[in-house]
Amino acid sequence: MNQEEEIIRVRIPRGREILGIVDNMLGANRLSVRCLDGKTRMGRIPGKMKKRIWIRRGDIVIIVPWDFQDDKADVIWRYTSPQADWLERRGYLKSKV
Repeated sequence: MNQEEEIIRVRIPRGREILGIVDNMLGANRLSVRCLDGKTRMGRIPGKMKKRIWIRRGDIVIIVPWDFQDDKADVIWRYTSPQADWLERRGYLKSKV
């Protein structure tokens, strides 16, 4: 029998959420994110994610742009590598930006 594909649950961006790739770590819980809408935003890692989830350069994340400053955003989710591969296969990433 052929190798069966592993079932993976992946969170998909909805509403104002945007996929992006981390460009640089700026320090003090801030990072530069290249978003799928073509903009580069300064992202902020909120306190509830700070020590639980480690974000590195090249990671794929979901961000929510601020209402009053579109060039800044909050990071709300980080994808693992199997989840990122699933997103790329399904066409959500457009070959990883």
